[in-house]
Amino acid sequence: MDRTFHIVTFGCQMNKLDSELLQGALRKRGFEPVRDPRRAGVVLYNTCSVRRQAENRVFSHLGAWQEHARSDPGFILGVIGCMAQRLGRRIIERFDHVRLVCGTRSFLRVPDYLERIAETGDRVVALDQGPFSFERDPEFRPQPHRAYVSIMRGCENYCAYCIVPQVRGRETNRPPDEIVEEVRRLCDGGVVEVALLGQNVNAYGKALGDDVSLAGLLEQVNAVRGLRRLRFITSHPADMTEEILRAVAGLEKVCEHIHMPAQSGSDAVLGRMRRGYTRGQYLELTGKARRLIEGVEISSDFIVGFPGESDEDFELTLSLLEEVRFQQGFIFRYSPRPGTRAARWDDDVPEAIKRERQQRLLAAQERVDAERRASLRGGTVEVLSDGPNRGHRQNGGSIGRTRHNDIVVFSGPEAPPGALCRVLVENSTPLTLFGRHPAR
Repeated sequence: MDRTFHIVTFGCQMNKLDSELLQGALRKRGFEPVRDPRRAGVVLYNTCSVRRQAENRVFSHLGAWQEHARSDPGFILGVIGCMAQRLGRRIIERFDHVRLVCGTRSFLRVPDYLERIAETGDRVVALDQGPFSFERDPEFRPQPHRAYVSIMRGCENYCAYCIVPQVRGRETNRPPDEIVEEVRRLCDGGVVEVALLGQNVNAYGKALGDDVSLAGLLEQVNAVRGLRRLRFITSHPADMTEEILRAVAGLEKVCEHIHMPAQSGSDAVLGRMRRGYTRGQYLELTGKARRLIEGVEISSDFIVGFPGESDEDFELTLSLLEEVRFQQGFIFRYSPRPGTRAARWDDDVPEAIKRERQQRLLAAQERVDAERRASLRGGTVEVLSDGPNRGHRQNGGSIGRTRHNDIVVFSGPEAPPGALCRVLVENSTPLTLFGRHPAR
């Protein structure tokens, strides 16, 4: 068996963490990662089902492997994650060269499945939804200075458009002591920034008793020696509390940035989405965040073209974006997801109108981005370096992020990954700040 592997990851931060955990599990069993998938004995696609386009991209990738798989009988092509959980055996029925399909709670057993496939030649479909192991080896991570830490999995909100509860299961909360110990081990290994992850992260602790909450967990993690920055993703507006906002305001390591998807600015659409709040409540919440947390920035997700969304509903979303002035906005066209409540309704907004609304919202967000980042010129920002700037279109120097999650490309002495730098902002684009270090 060729024990080289390559993982291709689609989707959210949770998927990125799952790929990292799986890489550690594979390496502990003697598998070795390679950068070029065409040189790997095992190629695994860690997939997303939140939008139809994400699944279509995976289908396209899988089809491209057919000839390679037929020419190399030992090659193993696998699909793991949310799409695997949703479609199961249908994947191998459509693609007979796919040899492994593994769901969202079974993926850490992939090394066992690969060895079974190599020994027997069978194809494996594993969709177990039993207890999930959060086991992690901190030695195996893609960045030496940053890490994601899962504090819970699953979701129980059942928004009308969202398939996450079906593919990720019900909420499972980790004990706070276990989380703090994982962060401590990571920081002992050189990590200086941690992002706590959950599909609905600010609901953390509900199943663990009245004395457990995200605010309390933030306080415990904030005390870990060696940690410099702490984030949490993704927050649901209906579960955001003043206690959490005060924790962000009062804990020195917690970054002043909250990702809190609004999804729509129309009460009618929010009601059909089953989001659990109104436009007014969302504005009240963002206003409170800005009163309590000095300099806080808020980012959001939006869905355009949800069933029944009228021109007036869309204009309300546009005005919400411009009123709140989000630090960043991720804007998606609605696509029905099988098994969700909204999939039973008519997808009655034409695709051309969805595209037009998406482009208008993107243009409005870009104007806000440009104005906000231009206002930072001439000032200094604290940047956590990710090391040399290799991937950004302006080459040279170093690249990193501010506490507000802004990307910064900066010149000056090379800043190694994990270094905190004071950078003078000299220029900006809608998405990036440019400056020099050290700031004088």
